[in-house]
Amino acid sequence: MSGLIAPHGGLEQPVCCTVPADEVADFQAAAADLPKVPVSAADLSSVYRFGDGTLSPLTGPMNSEVYNRVLDESTVDSNGQAYAWTIPISFPVTSDLASNLSAGQKVALTCPEGNVVATLDLDDVFPWDKEKYLKSVYLTDRTDHPGGDMVLVGDKDKTHLIGGTIRALPQSKNAEFGKYVLTPREVRATLEEKGWDAVVAFQTRNPLHRAHEYALVYGLESLLKDGKNAGAVLNPLIGETKGDDVNAVIRMQTYEKLITDRALGEGDSDTELWGGREDSVPDRVLLLGLDIKMFYGGPKEAVMHGIYRQNMGYTHIVIGRKHADAPYKDGTAIWGDFDAQEIFTKLGGDLKIQNVNVGFAAFYESLGRVDLMENHSEEKPVFISGKDVRATLQRGEMVDPRIMRESTSRILAEAMNQG
Repeated sequence: MSGLIAPHGGLEQPVCCTVPADEVADFQAAAADLPKVPVSAADLSSVYRFGDGTLSPLTGPMNSEVYNRVLDESTVDSNGQAYAWTIPISFPVTSDLASNLSAGQKVALTCPEGNVVATLDLDDVFPWDKEKYLKSVYLTDRTDHPGGDMVLVGDKDKTHLIGGTIRALPQSKNAEFGKYVLTPREVRATLEEKGWDAVVAFQTRNPLHRAHEYALVYGLESLLKDGKNAGAVLNPLIGETKGDDVNAVIRMQTYEKLITDRALGEGDSDTELWGGREDSVPDRVLLLGLDIKMFYGGPKEAVMHGIYRQNMGYTHIVIGRKHADAPYKDGTAIWGDFDAQEIFTKLGGDLKIQNVNVGFAAFYESLGRVDLMENHSEEKPVFISGKDVRATLQRGEMVDPRIMRESTSRILAEAMNQG
């Protein structure tokens, strides 16, 4: 791993708190008699990400000291140095359960189906100051937004948080797209094989419009123009999302089709850059998923998205307009369009991954392709609202190909009609 970017926290390799395959039976037998602590479907992915090192340098959910330092300073300590960390992660429990838990105790964490997924050596049980959490993470006193719903509605009955050191069972692979979901060590091995000296990750929770695609292509081309032997990873988040987001199975089908059809970036790449080369954009793009929940935390979550990707071995991450954004319930914006880019200039701790900032993009008839809007101040782009896109798909029709690839339109339209 010496040739790749170091994991977060100054580690030589990502944390590994996953139970080895040959120890699973003994682990399950020992865990069967432990007190049980349930975790939600949303937090289940965090259990596994603590286990596989995506959340390095953490080895489990935070205790109160670490948790509050993140809320107050947006940093964690590793080997005596401050590292950027913007959203604290501990596991919520009810007051009744909290009253029966104490530091020094070992418990078994269970999934919603009741099966043991991990053990946790508790070192803290502490009250959950939800108001402080929401103000710090979402940078607003208002709570009428998806993050507020997650905490005040979804976790309404949870009053306390627990922290400690985890040992997690290996995560079962999703039958539909599990081959695209790798641990940080597996991703790093894949990148070593590619031989790339720079890799830009593209985060998304949505099916891709061509403007989304362009952000990924722009990130890759920026590195190539800097003289890097670079690659890009279409790295969708497939953990718990809002109910109105397209589900992961359907989204992964759209991404896979873009990759297998070699359509990603078609018509929108820099012909001057690629004209003298023997390869093209599809030769330098991988599809790999990341199973972790969305916080809908805007700027603070953008930093977390960078941390996850650094642990995977990626050197850069695309940060676009309204990254990880969700509005208030009345539709007004919580953050500015580019706040998620600006936060990377004022971090309180170290973060090795570099952000590639990309502005608004759209299709322009004058070029016959997608380009950054900042380059066309006098020209009106081809634009279709998200509401109109959804209505078109619900009618079983294809979205204007200047906006969305036909393969993506077809998969989404079929899914909506079946739904």
